[in-house]
Amino acid sequence: MAEIAAHLADGLDPVWKALSDPTRRAILDFLRDRPRTTTEIVESFPHLSRFGVMKHLEVLRQANLVSTRESGRQRVNSLNVVPIRQIYERWVGPFQELWSGELLRIKDLAESDSPGGVPPVSRRTKIIRPPAAARNRKQRDKNKSR
Repeated sequence: MAEIAAHLADGLDPVWKALSDPTRRAILDFLRDRPRTTTEIVESFPHLSRFGVMKHLEVLRQANLVSTRESGRQRVNSLNVVPIRQIYERWVGPFQELWSGELLRIKDLAESDSPGGVPPVSRRTKIIRPPAAARNRKQRDKNKSR
């Protein structure tokens, strides 16, 4: 239950909502290179009305993904990557570590010298083997010393 409460308190729901729309993601991609005026954004999305672009920009502003400043009569929109980084740290990072470990385990099983590619391991014992390159280097060093 505490985990659910932490998720609700992380404040990332508006960011997820903003990122769920392909047009808003395209606007963020467009802003990645440099800040753009609202007119430049509208011209880059000819299939949308100015009003439609403004609505998308407002959702992005509410999620703190875009900041807007006035420069004379123009509004300049800039990308704010901090919320995206927060999503990465909260959701992608931990899962990346999980899958990296699993992929290394699969690699070790595939490179195993035992028949069938499965090392003789008890269910309770977890063997951590060095990568093949390190094992080969040890063997090469051993052969040199002879």
